[in-house]
Amino acid sequence: MTYAGLFVFLAAALIADLRSMRIPNVLNGAGAIAGLALNAASGGWNGLAGAGLGLLAGFGVVLLLHLVGAVGAGDVKLFAAVGAFTGAAFALSALVYSILYAGFIGLLLALFRRKLAPTLKNAAGSTFLLLTLRDPTALTHWRSGGALQFPFMAAVVPGALTAYAAWYW
Repeated sequence: MTYAGLFVFLAAALIADLRSMRIPNVLNGAGAIAGLALNAASGGWNGLAGAGLGLLAGFGVVLLLHLVGAVGAGDVKLFAAVGAFTGAAFALSALVYSILYAGFIGLLLALFRRKLAPTLKNAAGSTFLLLTLRDPTALTHWRSGGALQFPFMAAVVPGALTAYAAWYW
């Protein structure tokens, strides 16, 4: 039941993100509350505790990505809700798959827009600065250097589906 709720929530978030590049707070809040409630109803206090831990894990890890400019604030709250529906382990697994899909989508966009060489050069320069100088502002440089942007939900939905398939099939 919680995964059905999760995928309804993700579908609504995908539509919102595709339309406006934003995920409304009310949607994320409703998702988090629904995830907590479903887990409490099915698992009692243990279900609620697992959902709460998932909420905190999803929020905390994606907050770090937001602080370096990799994702928007709506994505932080979205992964908190994902964690509330599924628990910490699944939420983090879905996040890893989502990041992989985002890289693939970014590569396709760069190829399609004929910006592959400048995008790779910018990414290599930012990575070099980050690794050699340990300078987190290198990521800000990457963001301001014309990084390709797209709705992250386009990567989150297949990431969550892949995580589900990996866990249950």
